[in-house]
Amino acid sequence: MKTASMRPFFALKCLILLTLALLAIAPPLQAFETRARAAWVYDLTTNTVLLEEDAHEMMPPASMSKLMTVNLLFEALRDNRVTLDEKFSVSTRAKEMQGSTMFLNELDRPTVEELIKGIVVLSGNDACVAVAEGLSGSEEEFAVKMNERAKALGLTESRFANATGWPDPGHLMSMHDLGLLAVRLITEFPEYYKYFSITEFPYDGRAPDNRFNRNPLLKMNIGADGLKTGHTEEAGYGLVGSAAQDGRRIVFVISGLASEKERADEARAIATWAFREFSMRTLVKAGTRMAEAPVWLGAAESVGLVVDKDMTLLLPSTAQSKLTANVRYTGPVRAPITKGTQLADMVIDIPGHEPVTVPLVAEADVPAGGFVTRVGTAFGMMTRRLIAQIGN
Repeated sequence: MKTASMRPFFALKCLILLTLALLAIAPPLQAFETRARAAWVYDLTTNTVLLEEDAHEMMPPASMSKLMTVNLLFEALRDNRVTLDEKFSVSTRAKEMQGSTMFLNELDRPTVEELIKGIVVLSGNDACVAVAEGLSGSEEEFAVKMNERAKALGLTESRFANATGWPDPGHLMSMHDLGLLAVRLITEFPEYYKYFSITEFPYDGRAPDNRFNRNPLLKMNIGADGLKTGHTEEAGYGLVGSAAQDGRRIVFVISGLASEKERADEARAIATWAFREFSMRTLVKAGTRMAEAPVWLGAAESVGLVVDKDMTLLLPSTAQSKLTANVRYTGPVRAPITKGTQLADMVIDIPGHEPVTVPLVAEADVPAGGFVTRVGTAFGMMTRRLIAQIGN
């Protein structure tokens, strides 16, 4: 915060402690005990991290890293480098991919849209390689692009060696980075994010038993609409999920579960906890005066400090104690002051969570004082200096 220009003698660092009596809400929330080896839970509506468990540890992401392959394909669509109906060729390398596939062969010419469905619904490794080769010429070159984009997007805990998530010592991601990547797909590509909610995709009628989406969230009736499962022996069972309820959206990542059932149960438990234990609360209405600041050389001796817009926070639903807030500013504030100018910060302490900082602005204009005000202020300053000298 900038300090108003004034004589040091009058500089006063103000800290006002408030008890927001109207807010009977603030208990230390009992942390969710996850069975996942690592987890990250995020409220996208309020940009609030609800849970972190070894979320920054880099580990094998399995097929969850296919989200980066999808991201690069979505970017190509957005930049008009490809179209949804454009057809890609299928190499022998793509056809011979093991693990989950959409059963492509060299005679196929799947469209970009079919490949998207093949990746997000069927987790097709062959589809990923076809996309990598179609966009970059080879999977190796595509992996280079993956790493370049990860760096540019701030995914500092990600290293890519392939387009599929196939086990490789150099292919690692943190749950935090996977979560940020999911947030990007949701917010940056809403026109394509819809593909993640498709429950089945019978490509060309092949392997009818393999047409179903493996994401267990889509069957739970909890507002889930994405994103991607993953599993290898080393990584265990993982999931990047998202769900929306009552105007809120959460994104979460879990990894290292022991079975498909445990993954499904944990995903349901996390979503239920995130929606049930937190709720949106409007704590203070716009225009509410939270404090006053003394004014230096102004037509008024003080100015009100108000919240300029409704202060709504995501808070634990089962709270009983009171929140506390600290109003911090450097004063007196020098006139003239314009209504709406930020003069202070209010820091709200929420037990068990990161503090929230809310700007406070001037409630009204305060013009500079006239001749009498300035003379009186100067006289007061001289008097204080004289008293200080006598005291010394």
